[in-house]
Amino acid sequence: MQTVAPLWLWATFVGIVLVSLFIDFVVLKKQGAHEIGVKEALNWSIIWIALSFLFNGLFWWAVKDTTGSTELANTKSLEFLTGYLIEKSLAVDNIFVFLMVFTYFAVPPAFQKRVLMIGIIGAIVLRTIMILVGGWLLAQFHWILYVFGAFLIITGIKMWWAAGQEPSLDDNPALKLLRKVLPVSRNFDGEKFFTVENGKKIATPLFMVICLVALTDVIFAVDSIPAIFAITSDPFIVLTSNVFAILGLRAMYFLLAAVANKFHLLNYGLAVILVFIGTKMCLIDIYKIPVGVSLGVVVGILALTMLLSVRSAPADAPRG
Repeated sequence: MQTVAPLWLWATFVGIVLVSLFIDFVVLKKQGAHEIGVKEALNWSIIWIALSFLFNGLFWWAVKDTTGSTELANTKSLEFLTGYLIEKSLAVDNIFVFLMVFTYFAVPPAFQKRVLMIGIIGAIVLRTIMILVGGWLLAQFHWILYVFGAFLIITGIKMWWAAGQEPSLDDNPALKLLRKVLPVSRNFDGEKFFTVENGKKIATPLFMVICLVALTDVIFAVDSIPAIFAITSDPFIVLTSNVFAILGLRAMYFLLAAVANKFHLLNYGLAVILVFIGTKMCLIDIYKIPVGVSLGVVVGILALTMLLSVRSAPADAPRG
């Protein structure tokens, strides 16, 4: 696995992530359990997005300084931006599933942020492992590109057909398995994951929620990681664009949860993006679609889908 990123940039990336998580946890601890409003979620979303763009600027400078090529720096910077937007857009579907899980278990809004914060840490660890393994597989077995491409196309088609259906957790196999393995209390015990009933330590519904959130993220990572590998084979770009998109997931959740009904057509757009990326991956040895074109297609599909969603929003969709 080859990368154009110098070693000091790897160290800088790890430092930024650790400091960001530390600050987020400190703020989280000071605030205690409270419901996050749209204004707070919007402010944090802007901060995370700005941090991602600043890092991309640093990445551009590092590539130019290391290789002396402005053209290569531009290309790699575009690859990061495209990967970031793909992960960010696919995270929207992830967020809708989180919303469904929280609603199903009637998780109080004040407890949701802790679940998401722990879920983000788990996602960073698991996705790092998946990206490193995926990068090694692609380096060793080129034909896996076609497998990933076909998988993304099939996933996109399935997402399109499932977009208009009402999701449900009643028949979820993971939830059924968790209930068989773990005794679960009927009520929450604050933000605790375990409580004591009749002298026995049992799980709370919040622990079930964190397990489902983690499982959901792994499932969605199976889609998003190959999609980013279709843009670039550089593991540094795949990892950093993925992680920076995940860091803003908590704020993004509370922001989109307030206006979820306004973007009811977004899943159709995400389905088209997956099919496009899968097709790009399958055609890589015949014609390599330029990164700028891929970025334009992703942005165009998202913009068009969101515009159509707003114009055709249900009458009961929230306006705030």
